[in-house]
Amino acid sequence: MSTSNRLDLPDPTVTASGKGVTGMEYKIIGSTLQAVLLELDPGETVYSESGGMAWMSHNIDMKTSGRGGGLGGILKRAVSGESLFLVEYTSQGGKGIVAFASDFPGKIVPVMLQEGQSLIAQKSAFLAAEKTVALDIHFRRKLGAGLFGGEGFIMQKLTGPGLAFVCLDGEIVEYTLEANQVLKVDTGHVAMLEPTVGFDIEMVKGFTNILFGGEGLFLATLRGPGRVWLQTMPTQNLAKAILPYIPRTSS
Repeated sequence: MSTSNRLDLPDPTVTASGKGVTGMEYKIIGSTLQAVLLELDPGETVYSESGGMAWMSHNIDMKTSGRGGGLGGILKRAVSGESLFLVEYTSQGGKGIVAFASDFPGKIVPVMLQEGQSLIAQKSAFLAAEKTVALDIHFRRKLGAGLFGGEGFIMQKLTGPGLAFVCLDGEIVEYTLEANQVLKVDTGHVAMLEPTVGFDIEMVKGFTNILFGGEGLFLATLRGPGRVWLQTMPTQNLAKAILPYIPRTSS
């Protein structure tokens, strides 16, 4: 087995590639269950939530801590149900590779954030990021959006500068909404949005629509300006679809 740290992949497996603000190179491989492979220069660092790493070269140093707010950051993540700790991966003694894999059929989306630029993503979407990217908890202020918006009150907030990777469910569709342009979405399909986009909930109109429309009682309303990312297969929809086929023990 070669001891080289450099990663060479056949081009057909690579679905996206690019560089971060520090020059870090990345490749996203696969189609359904994807992975992102990061090539780090000596001293370069990326981080993820604990348990996120899939494989790495021998010269990658791991350091687990409560990065991002110290004890306060750990407590916020505990309340939100997120992983309590973050893990930093630093290349030492030459170029190194570290890979992060999705745990659900979907797409890994690279997002390049400028200084002070933020994105709001669904809970557990964060996969990995350059050390310069800040990861925080975002609380929905509107009661209706928190109760019936499909993701609860708590989402994730990524703030630049730097390159981050999020893992979203199914295929991804991106829209850019103009000021006051409204998009109505079945709850759970909202994967990520810019902070400028208003997020609210409205009840489905019409008695027959509520009873027989199959869309539940509520729809999410997204109001521009700003970009939104929608996902075609939310986790809860897949779980609902396979539930009838799960064997049950008889009493």
